[in-house]
Amino acid sequence: MELFTFTNGYLMMLVRLTISVLVTWIIIDRLYYAKSKRRDFYFTFMLIPIAIFFIVFFMIFVLEDMKGKTSMGVGIGLFGIFSIMRYRTDAMPVREMTYLFVIIALAVVNAVAVGVSLCEVVVTNLVIVLAVWLCERLLKTHPSKLVQYDRIDLIVPERREELIADLEKRLGLKVEKVEVGAVDFLRDMAMLKVHYDGDSSGSVDKEIKLTKSRLSEF
Repeated sequence: MELFTFTNGYLMMLVRLTISVLVTWIIIDRLYYAKSKRRDFYFTFMLIPIAIFFIVFFMIFVLEDMKGKTSMGVGIGLFGIFSIMRYRTDAMPVREMTYLFVIIALAVVNAVAVGVSLCEVVVTNLVIVLAVWLCERLLKTHPSKLVQYDRIDLIVPERREELIADLEKRLGLKVEKVEVGAVDFLRDMAMLKVHYDGDSSGSVDKEIKLTKSRLSEF
């Protein structure tokens, strides 16, 4: 029965989807999560590209009969897909935004790769994985924490070494750089952004500010 048959185009789509999911998992699990240890974005990063892959694939073939309107429809659709990068309740760190862009682009590329050989699809995916791996290896970034500091006498440039030594003793971390933010002389408090050597293990390590809703979690 034709009702239960698959076209060659659909079967090839499933092959490209499998490649896309596998490559996305490698990027997220082996490159992103291995360094950040953040599970809060793992769910989003794995499911969004799968949904986008199907949206793009069916959008192209459903509009195929519209001929002249196909290009315009696909263009508007792709614009809407990349616009979802703005959907979020909390501000997303730049590194996570970059990974989101990469996996969305990866899903779109694999979905529109109709007429492209399987070998070329695999090579394209491997190039993306290699690029992410090289950036993670060569462009090393340090995680950071916000610290409400009580010794404002040490925040002056002349006593920076003492400040770093005190922070390392209190935090138990190898401090690479310290940025001084707001200073409250009435309460003898200062807000510091401490960049340290190591892996980020908390979901708030890279927050630029702590809201009341986030403070309630502690």
